[in-house]
Amino acid sequence: TRHSASGAAHRLANWVDGSVLNAGDGTHEHPTQALLDAFTMRSRLGRLEGLRVAVVGDILHSRVARSNVLLLTTLGAHVTLVAPPTLLPVSVHTWPCEVSYDLDEVLPKSDVVMMLRVQAERMTESYFPSVREYSRNYGLDGERLARMPGDAIVMHPGPMVRGMEISAEVADSPRCTVTEQVANGVSLRMAVLYLLLGGS
Repeated sequence: TRHSASGAAHRLANWVDGSVLNAGDGTHEHPTQALLDAFTMRSRLGRLEGLRVAVVGDILHSRVARSNVLLLTTLGAHVTLVAPPTLLPVSVHTWPCEVSYDLDEVLPKSDVVMMLRVQAERMTESYFPSVREYSRNYGLDGERLARMPGDAIVMHPGPMVRGMEISAEVADSPRCTVTEQVANGVSLRMAVLYLLLGGS
């Protein structure tokens, strides 16, 4: 089930007798996206334990960020959220990760950089001065990509806003795993459905 209300999948699970697969509930969680992201990281980098993962952008409105923090830290990765203070949840101090406001400081220490789209459709007020200002501070371009370790990868759950959080140069780079994430997502969700439909 996918629903715009946070907690919808949990509520539905209490009403029905079968399995409920959360395909994204509001700004709460997106478990299968986290699974495909973890699978993509392990496929590219050979491990999850000890990886340094930076999740960058609109954390406040991102169900992907929350699910990735929970799964990746459970599997032994170290996660740092990078965002302006206005795009971080009030409860972020309870999440099992670090927080930074400085992308340039975090990049050289990251094995994976996951860029998030600014979800303007969920915003009812101004969270940053302008698109240009956001991109200048939190956008990933070729210059910033060059500051990352040589084998580090760039991820994005999509859809991408080229020129805002990610430049076309980075999006089309061999170090960007977006097309792999999409392909892995199909396989992973098929596997989850198979396991649920097959029972124990």
